[in-house]
Amino acid sequence: MLNNTSLEERLKAVELAVADLQKQVSNPQQNNWLKQITGSFKDEPAFEEILAYGRTIRQGDESSIQDQD
Repeated sequence: MLNNTSLEERLKAVELAVADLQKQVSNPQQNNWLKQITGSFKDEPAFEEILAYGRTIRQGDESSIQDQD
């Protein structure tokens, strides 16, 4: 069985962890995910291909995609 000192130390550690989590929740970092990924696909041929597929679909010409497969 755990002694009181060990239990008190563990409880103190949990209380500190909870206090840290409460700080993080009350002051969330404002990360702009779009800024983080902008440019990450630069010079990636597959990304250019995906953009071309998207343009084709938006223009309503999906048949040309099936012809390329």
